[in-house]
Amino acid sequence: MTDLGAVTADDLVRARDLLLKPAPGHRRLPAEALREALVDLHEFWLAAHAGNSGVGGPGSGVALLAVGALGRRELVPASDLDLVLVHNGRKDIDAVAERLWYPLWNSGIGLDHSVRTVGEALRVAGSDLRVALGLLEARQLAGDPEVAERLISSARQAWRSGIRDRLEELTDSAKRRWMMSGEVAHRVEPDLKHGRGGLRDLQLLDALAVAQVIDRPGGDVAEAHALLLDVRTELRRASGRGRDVLQAQEGDEVATALAMGDRFGLARALSSAGRTVVYAVDVALRSARAAAPRRGLTSFGRAALRRGPARRPLDDGVVLHGNEVALAREAIPSRDPGLLLRVAGAAARTNSPIAAGTLTRLADAAPELRKPWPRQAREELLGMLGTGPGLVDVVEALDRTGLWGRLFPEWGAVRDLPPRDLAHTWTVDRHLVQATAQAARLTTTVSRPDLLLLAALLHDIGKGRDADHSEVGAALATQIGERIGLWPNDVELLTAAVRHHLLLPHTATRRDVEDPATVGRVVETLGGDPVLLELLHALAEADSLATGPGVWTDWKAGLIADLVRRCRKAMAGEPPPRPEPLDVEQQSRAHAVANSGRPDVLITEEGQSATVTVIAPDRPGLLSRAAGVLALNSLEVHSAALRSHSEVAVDVFSVSPRFGSLPDAGLIREQLTRAIDGGLALGEKLTAKERDYGGPPTDAPPPRVLWFDDEASGAVVLELRAADRIGLLHRVAAALEGSGLDVRWAKVATLGSTVVDSFCLSTTEGDTFDLGRRRLIERAVLAAARGT
Repeated sequence: MTDLGAVTADDLVRARDLLLKPAPGHRRLPAEALREALVDLHEFWLAAHAGNSGVGGPGSGVALLAVGALGRRELVPASDLDLVLVHNGRKDIDAVAERLWYPLWNSGIGLDHSVRTVGEALRVAGSDLRVALGLLEARQLAGDPEVAERLISSARQAWRSGIRDRLEELTDSAKRRWMMSGEVAHRVEPDLKHGRGGLRDLQLLDALAVAQVIDRPGGDVAEAHALLLDVRTELRRASGRGRDVLQAQEGDEVATALAMGDRFGLARALSSAGRTVVYAVDVALRSARAAAPRRGLTSFGRAALRRGPARRPLDDGVVLHGNEVALAREAIPSRDPGLLLRVAGAAARTNSPIAAGTLTRLADAAPELRKPWPRQAREELLGMLGTGPGLVDVVEALDRTGLWGRLFPEWGAVRDLPPRDLAHTWTVDRHLVQATAQAARLTTTVSRPDLLLLAALLHDIGKGRDADHSEVGAALATQIGERIGLWPNDVELLTAAVRHHLLLPHTATRRDVEDPATVGRVVETLGGDPVLLELLHALAEADSLATGPGVWTDWKAGLIADLVRRCRKAMAGEPPPRPEPLDVEQQSRAHAVANSGRPDVLITEEGQSATVTVIAPDRPGLLSRAAGVLALNSLEVHSAALRSHSEVAVDVFSVSPRFGSLPDAGLIREQLTRAIDGGLALGEKLTAKERDYGGPPTDAPPPRVLWFDDEASGAVVLELRAADRIGLLHRVAAALEGSGLDVRWAKVATLGSTVVDSFCLSTTEGDTFDLGRRRLIERAVLAAARGT
């Protein structure tokens, strides 16, 4: 070997840096080639350094082993080195270890190290799962091959013989990790290493294969492994840090490096890879439990194991075999088109997994259902959709094996389609399944539960195409409804539910539901059909609950319920309900403010949210100042109704605390008084508050303004879509006030990092909103949204 006595650890660092950032004119290595080069570089240097540090060759009784990323030959940029110095009791081992480790520490190379005899290493592995898994990946770098082989082979033998006792520990450890890190497939910012479906799960599969309870997976799993490694490599190369969470703003750069278009194409590929790994892990853990029964069984229990698990009938041709749903012995998939749906329905009802062999047989032999589906098949589908949470894993298993796409070929466009904002927890296809599971809870609230389930399954089926997803989805719903054999009238109702699934939430959160014109437009859009109205009401709840935490709130539920109530009355020919008057407390305080001229604030808690009533002498700028004070106290405004009583303004805000509890009304009253008098620099304080919480959003889409003219006479509605910011409502309201406008009401819908703010406007002078005036207003609002 070349003498590297003069080559220091600093030289290793410089060589590594050159691989990551080549000199001008040198080729940039692709991800896989970069990993190979990093492994070769470190192995070559460590082997030579070990020799110079006193680690001898054969017969020396000491060996240097690599575990972790280097042991797996998966070294990525900014990886630590995981090294084990194993020996047979050498007296000078501490001095050898010091000579090995100190140059690496002094050069800033991350190092996780241990020094143990073979016996010590095996004892630690027996009680420490992380150490045991690491030794399964160990490779000799230098030293005595006999010592290295003794540890490696003994660790693997101990793992194989003890797997029945460690399987539960291995499973529990994985579940804790999944709970902390979420799923690679469905996180907008996935954890490539620790997330469910990530690289740690691939190491779990390898560990089960070493234990010989499963075969080492290849094919799709190997491709998923390569993609996850490539993305992790490019993420670390781009960031220059040892991070494994792919943040949204880094997606485009990583995607470009891997020739995958943009971050959405990358996210879709990662979702598919993550779900492939998850499915493989689920199957592997079930197989491992079956192959590694617990110790301590009686002779009767051992005899039962030899006979195999019992088979309990679940449906025609379907049995529960142990803990898995499987085909009965007499079942012939090629002659039974409805067998697939019976298997899926039984699995969903019993919340049991479908056996991998059963899925393979169905994928190979099950024929496609012909149009129109027979009644029994349609009923099996609806029964499966109505099972609730049990549906999710069943659809996932069918989709991973191509069977779900056989039932719904239209599914391909939304499969693994990433969400467009942080409010959405799931990919589009998983969101549809989650929405259906949520809709199953609401089937008793509607007269057509079958159509509610189908509408939930299909409401976003039109996404992933270059057109309005509601219109595309409606056409696809017609196609699917006819194929599964719905009656023509039911096909029309299903199509309408998909087309208008956003009508109620958009109207309730962005328009004035007390305006008869708003209610009339909704009723006209729905053709006066109360059945469609109740379907859309339930669908709005299921859709929101399946979007992510905090999307379905008491405030949103109340607004939609109020709109539905008004629409029902209109459909029945009843007069609309009168606007709710101010309550006695609000009226009393309004009189007091009229007499004193001093502002007042009233806070009323209402479950998860609260109502803040601001009462003050009416004057320009009151809305912006009140909104600024609320933002300063970390209150998120959902709506603002601007009224008057006894010649004073009574502005009623629906709010919820961003975190913590509600502030004291006296504090808000004092700050509002100072803001109105000009003694509180709201703009400066809100800017400082935003800076304290990380500053304005980066990589946010540009704000956009839309205009609507079909509301109350003499007013128009301006809708702002923008990235959420602290004090946004304050700045936008100030821009509108500065443009000479009166705001009649305002509503704010927050979806993750995005808001949709709607303002009903009229001019203080009664002027019209011509094109030139609108452009000036729009320019001022957009500047306020950007903070410029």
